[in-house]
Amino acid sequence: MKMTSIKMKQLLDDRFENSDWRTSFNRDKDTYRVEWQDTHQGVSITIPNVIAKYEQNGDKAIEELHYHVEEALKMMHKTQNLTGKEQQIYPVIRSTSFPKKTKSGINLVYSEHTAETRIYYALDLDNTYQLIDQQMLDKEGWTSEKLKEISMFNVRSLSTEPKIDHVAGNDFYFIATKDGYDASRILNETFLEEMRTNAKGELAIAVPHQDVLILVDVQNDMGYDILAQMTMQYFAEGRVPITSLSFLYEDKHLEPIFILAKNKPTTKNESKKDE
Repeated sequence: MKMTSIKMKQLLDDRFENSDWRTSFNRDKDTYRVEWQDTHQGVSITIPNVIAKYEQNGDKAIEELHYHVEEALKMMHKTQNLTGKEQQIYPVIRSTSFPKKTKSGINLVYSEHTAETRIYYALDLDNTYQLIDQQMLDKEGWTSEKLKEISMFNVRSLSTEPKIDHVAGNDFYFIATKDGYDASRILNETFLEEMRTNAKGELAIAVPHQDVLILVDVQNDMGYDILAQMTMQYFAEGRVPITSLSFLYEDKHLEPIFILAKNKPTTKNESKKDE
């Protein structure tokens, strides 16, 4: 029997039953929220995404969701300091539709990246992480420039050893360590430049969700088609989706591209010219 939003809501109600938490279901937005009774800080869950994972992985998907939500809620009840934890600060990639403020109305610290993506900053807490907001910066007396510099230094220290797959004459490279910062490696310019230098064709890059970075040495049009299908699938399955679009990397610049089946992609700027 097909899982509906109402049935999933009932399943989540049972799983997140806790006297300290309050749960709610927004039928219009198809989201489920778990928050602390006292502070109203919490986590919002997109029901269709959970259903897709549940249909693929069964109860394991709900167990993983419960674990991540519980860790996030625990973190919200702790006061975090940045000083002394500089090595635990990393940039994280999010879509441009991602909120710019916390649920409490505090501005999150972020930097612009591409037309599809934005850079936020996170304090790593082993099993989870906390996005850094302006209040945390002010308390430490830090500037956003200092935060960005520290995080970019740290992201360059992360492993960039990809798994390689050769498909239809194209070379696909995957980084999926599941350390929470796989997509963040798109900010390691030295790594991207090395990949571009060694590419036989054009270098295309995708960050469909937080836990994967895909790079492709595209040597024929089939490579674009495969990348488009792959990116869409990863985007649909990701716990933290980012974008289903890919990027061409040239001259240290990322340009979002629309990939048309059996055709070379057009960039956003080219598509606007055609209108």
